[in-house]
Amino acid sequence: MTQPAADPDTAPGSPVRLRAVPGEGRPEVTPALEELYRGFERESLVPLWTEIGDLMPPHPRPRAVPHVWRWGRLRELAARSGDLVPVGRGGERRAIALANPSLGGRPFATPTLWAAVQYLMPGEDAPEHRHTQHAFRFVVEGEGVWTVVGRDPVAMRRGDFLPQAGWNWHAHHNATAEPMAWIDGLDIPFQYATDTQFFEFGRDEIGDEERITPDRSRAERLWGHPGLRPVSADVTGPGSPLLAYRWEHTDRALTDQLALEAEGYGGTVEPGHAAVRFTDPASAGDVLPTIRAEMHRITPGTETAPVRETGSSVYQVFDGSGRVTVDGSTWSVSRGDLFVVPSWQPLSIRSEAGADDSDSGALDLFRFSDAPIFEALRLDRAHIDRTRKEGTTR
Repeated sequence: MTQPAADPDTAPGSPVRLRAVPGEGRPEVTPALEELYRGFERESLVPLWTEIGDLMPPHPRPRAVPHVWRWGRLRELAARSGDLVPVGRGGERRAIALANPSLGGRPFATPTLWAAVQYLMPGEDAPEHRHTQHAFRFVVEGEGVWTVVGRDPVAMRRGDFLPQAGWNWHAHHNATAEPMAWIDGLDIPFQYATDTQFFEFGRDEIGDEERITPDRSRAERLWGHPGLRPVSADVTGPGSPLLAYRWEHTDRALTDQLALEAEGYGGTVEPGHAAVRFTDPASAGDVLPTIRAEMHRITPGTETAPVRETGSSVYQVFDGSGRVTVDGSTWSVSRGDLFVVPSWQPLSIRSEAGADDSDSGALDLFRFSDAPIFEALRLDRAHIDRTRKEGTTR
């Protein structure tokens, strides 16, 4: 590990400070070694032998920690912000980001993922802009806000997942007399770390033709037909051209998986655990280049097998209640609560849902992760601990 040198003035202007430390496998501490280290400092060099334990550990040592945020408290603070904080140029959005406690106060849920509660008051507009960060919206409650992407008004309702690839113009407007909250997910930390982000202001106000409130957006009318791709459409940008994945379709898919399992057929990822992934209808790949989104349904009494994965995830409870364990931290969670699973930390979930707290009678969870990044780099790895059967790696 790099440590401060005994004499901090030996290499003015260099951030490198090295100290020769005796120990097994380390070079003998001599005046010649000390002089070698001063030379490294003057040239801003760091030898691998002082850093290898930190740079190349036997397994991931994530900077993020498991953490849970309670929806009731988030919703309350968002509502108070609605009374105090305007929406417009300067702040752009009334969005309140989850800050992982171990990431130095940065507004990052994980080192690669941003998650925030956005809140729009009755009649408010969030002005148009665009950015290279890939984004989505997920609605855990309410309706009445329309997001306008490329001048296409798209309704936002409970259970809907609305992806939006980077560098698309977008605005929001609340057409009702009630406020509305939802969660935003973006790859802001990833693009921030890699110095790839761009941002541009758009129009201050959207046009009257964008204030209409159609039941289906133009994107849904063109792309929202299962298994059918419009021959006329030429997809040129990254990400899904379908701007809304409606809850009724997601709910039906999860219900059918569990029904098939009950009939003795396959379809679930493990007994009592149904899951679907939102995909791009043009490519069948992930909806966004850097973000994967899924919906999970776990039947009452079912406990999932512990799983470790490289990369990180954020979950939100859509319906029901349960118990979540991440690397020894265990929480009871219910509708709206959000929690983080850092890289290579074991996750298991037990459903405690019932008819009194879940429309489906099960624990429904929305999940988004950075999996596409690691798959593209061939750094993806997962291990499922099926101790009752056998360990498997995929």
